[in-house]
Amino acid sequence: MSLRKEKAARLKVHVLDTTLKLVGKRPFEDLYVDDICEKVKISKVTLFKYFPQKEDILLYYFRVWCLGRSADLMQKPREGVQGIYFLFDKLSEAYEEHPGLLLSLIGYFSDFRRPPKPFPLKPEEKKLLYPESENIINIEILSLDQMLEKFILEAIFRKEITKTISTRDITNLITAIFIGGVVTAHLNQLTPAKIFFRRNLDLTLKGLQ
Repeated sequence: MSLRKEKAARLKVHVLDTTLKLVGKRPFEDLYVDDICEKVKISKVTLFKYFPQKEDILLYYFRVWCLGRSADLMQKPREGVQGIYFLFDKLSEAYEEHPGLLLSLIGYFSDFRRPPKPFPLKPEEKKLLYPESENIINIEILSLDQMLEKFILEAIFRKEITKTISTRDITNLITAIFIGGVVTAHLNQLTPAKIFFRRNLDLTLKGLQ
């Protein structure tokens, strides 16, 4: 790892960690760029060099989250319905810890002017985020959609899902259940979110049997 690349990686990870601490359970929109720069001790010019717009930190957060799940699944593989429940549990934990981030992320993806492309994550950043994992650089980061579709295919093969509809339709359905669940949990202040999300998933999977 070159000194320049390591410095850039450390800065990006520091920005993410600082953002998570500053935002807490507040809406991401309430967090100002000046607040982040002051805590990280960098200029706006430096911040925008790595994150051209504030919302890119949201995309970076979600990409790092996907890396974490890919690493979890490499360490302890899960298949089929067990994998779907695993993802829902991790998403509910993320929502309970930083509800404002997930709601803002959903809002970001709801804006048709913004392409839903993943934010890049470099090998140096992977190594900094998971220093104890020797193979972290070689781990392929699967998106939430890719992980869900993989588990759904396995669930169909294992006959945990028996409805004869396409895997894409089922993936879209379960994704919609989660996104709708986040918004509903927020609107109705439902806690704990994990139980609410699990109940939604239970009902959905029951209908697919």
